[in-house]
Amino acid sequence: MKSRAAVFLIPGLFLLLPQVVAQSNTTRKVTHFAQSVNAPAHDHQAGEIVIEPASLTTPNGETIIFELGTLYVPENRSDPKARVIGVGFARFRPPHSTGVPPTFHLEGGPGASFLEGLKPGHNKLPMPGIDLYRRIGDVVFIDQRGFTERGDVLKFKYRTPGHPLDQPISIARESAYYASMSQAAVDAFRRMGFDLRGYDIKECADDVNDLRKALAYDKIILVGQSFGSQWSFAVMRRHPEIVARALLFGIEPLDFGYDMPSHVLAAVQRMWWEAEKDPQLKPYLPAGGLMAAAREVLRRLEAAPVQVKVKNEKTGKTIMIRLGKEDFQRSFATERGGDQPAFVLSLYYGHYDDWAQAALTFRQAREAEEVIIGPLIDTSLGVTPRRGYLLRTDPAMEFLGQWDSRSYLETAEIWPSKDVGDEFRNEIVNHIPVVFVEGDWDTSTPIENTLSVAPYFLNGRVLIVEHGKHSALKRIVEDAPEIVTALMEFVRTGNTARLPTRMTLPAPKFEVPRFPPPYKSLPVSRD
Repeated sequence: MKSRAAVFLIPGLFLLLPQVVAQSNTTRKVTHFAQSVNAPAHDHQAGEIVIEPASLTTPNGETIIFELGTLYVPENRSDPKARVIGVGFARFRPPHSTGVPPTFHLEGGPGASFLEGLKPGHNKLPMPGIDLYRRIGDVVFIDQRGFTERGDVLKFKYRTPGHPLDQPISIARESAYYASMSQAAVDAFRRMGFDLRGYDIKECADDVNDLRKALAYDKIILVGQSFGSQWSFAVMRRHPEIVARALLFGIEPLDFGYDMPSHVLAAVQRMWWEAEKDPQLKPYLPAGGLMAAAREVLRRLEAAPVQVKVKNEKTGKTIMIRLGKEDFQRSFATERGGDQPAFVLSLYYGHYDDWAQAALTFRQAREAEEVIIGPLIDTSLGVTPRRGYLLRTDPAMEFLGQWDSRSYLETAEIWPSKDVGDEFRNEIVNHIPVVFVEGDWDTSTPIENTLSVAPYFLNGRVLIVEHGKHSALKRIVEDAPEIVTALMEFVRTGNTARLPTRMTLPAPKFEVPRFPPPYKSLPVSRD
């Protein structure tokens, strides 16, 4: 499943709806929530905006006045009788008019919000980075439909069925569980009157254009990271005439919603290249290094799963859990293998306790929550047949399995959001000036994403951040202020003359295994 689809817990009023019991034995005691803090949207017309005054205090004590608003849009623009829904936004004005088009900031996810917790009146929540852009011109943050406190936050609460402890995890079983939950979620929200066909990236792109028109802007500058970059691509595809330029981080093209395993593994290998030079890790490395260690772990788990005694922290009892190849692939796919070489080395030397504890927590039945805008958007984006073939046959599946894609791909027919189509997914030549900022250690949106899409943008510029991960911008702000200045110059004027094509961040320190180095490494299979 997509690791980028984060869950955010939103404070406020929840509307509790009748309990739903799934028709299978895999999802039980299901409740669902739709949260709205606004007046009913049906009291408003599509295209209308409501703005309220608000302020916030920055960490240094400055009070910033801004506007907090709601844009009203059709839930499904293809249906003339569609109901009207609310989408939140906030606008920050510069101290003086600059004549520069406004920056429209598109959040990641899907299922994330810049506006989380902001209310009319005074707020004490920080808005990191706001000053970088507020000096340039108007700054506008817009929410995603279906995940906005000023409209609806569509969440589905349910209880997971739990996974057996006496056999390894199974992606097939996990996907079946997810399909059961997905059907229950769709049925529940349909009964509530939601038209889930309208929750796709094209509708989100049109929301941006509707807000631009409502605020009377001619052109806008897009700023987006991760899904925010994908959302930006959708805006540039549907409304190219309104975009002056774009600054994108953690690049996710329209056909790249599911990461290619070999691209993720390549980012991990670049990390391991640095890790193997770490003098604290060197005593732990077998012949062949971290890759040989990882392959040896896989070989052993393919030959026979391991049984590990682990303490149940809830009951205090010691129980046995069986771990296999797909358990390792699931852990590797969530970045533990790359970000923490110590994880691979621990398994190589037979230290399974921490891994077993994490696996036990995942397998236990628990209360869970699905932010359904994630699967609605991602399954409607889908993949082209060519990309689907490459995903299914990628050689790095050996390490990552199908944990990034299978559950969504197999439930695409369940989620009712409209398929965007291959014509929309495929790239076309674009003349909009775009700066792409991408870290070569990014395992959430690998650098190959940028290298694939950038040639189509004839006025594009790529900045590769060596040792940069998915949150490379934060490190750039901390370690390279001159690069930030050059990026803001692009936002202000479109000029990239002072922007380099490559920069290097300091390599971080790697975690060391929590056991003494062995006198010699274990033998590695040559099979």
